[in-house]
Amino acid sequence: MSPPRARRWIAHLDMDAFYASVELLRYPDLRAKPVVIGGGRRHQPELLADGTRRYARLADYTGRGVITTATYPARDLGVHSGMGLMKAALRAPQAVLLPTDFEQYRLYSRRFKAAVAEVAPLIEDRGIDEIYIDLTDLPGAQEPVGHDPHGGVRAIALDIKNNVRSATGLSCSIGVTPNKLLSKIASELDKPDGLTLLTHDELPTRIWPLPVRRINGIGPKAGEKLATLGIHTIGELAERERPWLIQHFGRAYGAWLHDASHGVDDRPVVTHSEPVTISRETTFDRDLHARRDKAELSGIFTRLVEQLALDLQRKGYVGRTIGIKLRFDDFKTVTRDMTIADPTADAATIRLAAGLCLKRVDLARRIRLLGVRVSALRRAGQRA
Repeated sequence: MSPPRARRWIAHLDMDAFYASVELLRYPDLRAKPVVIGGGRRHQPELLADGTRRYARLADYTGRGVITTATYPARDLGVHSGMGLMKAALRAPQAVLLPTDFEQYRLYSRRFKAAVAEVAPLIEDRGIDEIYIDLTDLPGAQEPVGHDPHGGVRAIALDIKNNVRSATGLSCSIGVTPNKLLSKIASELDKPDGLTLLTHDELPTRIWPLPVRRINGIGPKAGEKLATLGIHTIGELAERERPWLIQHFGRAYGAWLHDASHGVDDRPVVTHSEPVTISRETTFDRDLHARRDKAELSGIFTRLVEQLALDLQRKGYVGRTIGIKLRFDDFKTVTRDMTIADPTADAATIRLAAGLCLKRVDLARRIRLLGVRVSALRRAGQRA
């Protein structure tokens, strides 16, 4: 007789207000205060003679920047990531504005992932501040603890949280369920510093009352269409038959909606995948003109290329397709790319090709964003 199949346990770990939390380590006097991340270099805190700091305030901001993230006290005032800073200033004028520091965020990202790997090495990297973790076969994951039938896996999740805090000083929230879809939802239920463990039996009480947009994969358009059909919660979606959903949303998406609403998701945790593109981009503090601000633009362009080349070299990749991205003052975005003969990670080669791409763009309008990318990647030293 074969042993019983192990219950599948997948965790989704999401760092709490990650960028803002990293900044609070640097500026602990801002704890419990509304803080917004998304400023430029001019918003760097000023160290005063008495050892205190003078911070920029949202009320004084002018420009077209957007919020990268915000602390929870700032969110309580109605500001959130993706919101324009000028709009946020109307809601929280006294909120502190800090510049973004992606080098620091990447450093803490590497630290928290290394801390997780010490406890549970089967990790799928989903970005700078979130990962999936397969806990199924870890020692003790299938064992009860006292009266808790899932105490073993709960203890592992707690170990992960404690290890992350010890390594970084930061908190995270973890959802533990039988699959990635449910774990992504669960990690948001008890933020910040939450740990939520759910089984399929708890679907009706914990998942079905939630709005349909809580399902990762239901975007604004699908959410609007579902609303016009009288479907607002995941439970209301689960009440619809598969053929009805297929009729309204197509064979593939309709079937997926049915499965997702019933918590069905068999996707594995993918522990490694090769990147498709590596890129660098920046949004300017003010819109720049290609001719009148040529020197400033040229310096920024060179710096982006050099950073991109270092990224490629550090990660061990070369690429043949080099491209640029521009966003103008009317928010129109254009891209251009070209493929060169030999794959490269050399800054001078990338700059030359990216410069040729720029010449194919009408630069009459002011520019608010500039980006450079390399794709068609392969490992350095690998034959085609």
